[in-house]
Amino acid sequence: MVYLLKIPPTGGTPISEDLACVKMPCIYIRPENRFKYVWKILKATALILPNDSAIMEVCRDTHSVTFQCETQENGNIIASVKYTVYAKTGQSRRTTTDAILVFCLATGIIVTVSVIFAMIFMILHWAAVKAIWKSKSGQDNQDKKLANKRSLCNME
Repeated sequence: MVYLLKIPPTGGTPISEDLACVKMPCIYIRPENRFKYVWKILKATALILPNDSAIMEVCRDTHSVTFQCETQENGNIIASVKYTVYAKTGQSRRTTTDAILVFCLATGIIVTVSVIFAMIFMILHWAAVKAIWKSKSGQDNQDKKLANKRSLCNME
């Protein structure tokens, strides 16, 4: 007996899919209990799973995994479908974004507090700050006077 089953060329489409889990159907014709279903995880070598139902539910992991289901009747494979269950990428992106935001927030707080402390220090020690500025400007003026005297001496 020959069954005509439509097999998607690029793989199957899950029944339901959300952020945490995916339900994947094997290819079957009603009644579904007349077939045997062999689920495999495809890696370097195929790992056969103990699940023998027409629908399998898997939850996402940190790595993408490819599953294959073979529909068998009397030991012969009559259909096969592959699914790739992709990793939880939304959560890792969110974690990275959260880490960057926390770093920026902490850096902003540290800079703001440092500026506030510098301003408070300048206000409390205004006389010392003023004296330092005067001495620096006085040194600049003295340096200019010495330079002018030297240039005058060189001219003579």
